[in-house]
Amino acid sequence: MSAVTNTFENVKAVILSAHKSTTVREKVNFYNSWAENYDQDVAVLDYRAPSLAANSISSNFRGDREAAVVLDVACGTGLVAKQLKRHGFTQFVGIDGSEAMLDLARESGLYQDVKQSMLGEEPLPVQWGSFDVAVIVGALSVGQVPVGVVRELCKSTKPGGYVCMTTRSNRDNLEYKGTLEHELKQMEEEGLWSCVEVTEVEEWEKAVSEQEDGYISGTVYLYKKL
Repeated sequence: MSAVTNTFENVKAVILSAHKSTTVREKVNFYNSWAENYDQDVAVLDYRAPSLAANSISSNFRGDREAAVVLDVACGTGLVAKQLKRHGFTQFVGIDGSEAMLDLARESGLYQDVKQSMLGEEPLPVQWGSFDVAVIVGALSVGQVPVGVVRELCKSTKPGGYVCMTTRSNRDNLEYKGTLEHELKQMEEEGLWSCVEVTEVEEWEKAVSEQEDGYISGTVYLYKKL
């Protein structure tokens, strides 16, 4: 792909083409091909999830930020780590299914370690209970990562650590969002974590579906492991 994709209509076409990917391998191939233009394309969409998630974590984290180790799941090119670094966090481990995305994450210099893993297909390649913060932004949505991955995020976090998750609230993601929120509540009832805050955001990113105009909304969830 070349820089010519960097207009709203072309970015929209790129994203809608991703929805045609049905197998895990097709999805990974799509993200591998998108990696080079990913940052500039999501900027065209005014994609705010990384900064919103980082703000939620920063507002509630009370520990030593320089010492804290952050697990960035579905890290992509490193947009979330870049935002968290602005809030004083410095240590990141990134996990993603796309090697091309991980190459860019490595080049960013933000991560101490990056690992390739097919999310939802295999366990997270980390030691349980070893992270101060775990975050997943952009991947919890229909056709992406299964809801069950949030249990692994919780397992990977230290007692007292934080788990931050985001999802979209637009029409085609409402069923997934409902299933996700049921799982989050179920885990709370099981005594695994407590809800710190849920932030509903009206202007999440520009809509790309033919059925929606303007901006779609989204939600940031922050939980504390017990």
